[in-house]
Amino acid sequence: MSDSALIVDQLSRAFDGEAWHGPSVLELLANVDARTAANRPIAKAHSIWELLLHIEAWELAALRRFAGEMVELKDEEDFPPISDSSDAAWKATLMKLKRTHEQLLTTITAMSRSHLTQQVPGKDYDFEFMFHGLAQHALYHAGQIAILKIAAAK
Repeated sequence: MSDSALIVDQLSRAFDGEAWHGPSVLELLANVDARTAANRPIAKAHSIWELLLHIEAWELAALRRFAGEMVELKDEEDFPPISDSSDAAWKATLMKLKRTHEQLLTTITAMSRSHLTQQVPGKDYDFEFMFHGLAQHALYHAGQIAILKIAAAK
């Protein structure tokens, strides 16, 4: 398996399923509605919805970095606010996240080994390290989503 294929595999498992550790991000969201997603069952913790916007923000940042941009997210970009908590807005959020994730996978699939080892603009690490980090990032927040679902059910 090529380096880019391995990264795509890990990102796909973290996001879509068949992860070694347990449920992926999308598997955890299978029965989450807008009300549950916007709920804050743990004081001072982010909501499920906010965590999804955050995951997408970093996947978009990675795509921008791949395009040569030096990216540092501001607080409102890192955890974008939810302006509409309707069912339609929740479905739109999920669809946008899926599209961004697919764009990321397509981009990585087309990358050569030499491109993966290039330094990320403004960072002291390469694209390969950053993309592996995105899988770890998604799984970290998947754990938070799992806990928030349990807390919301009580």
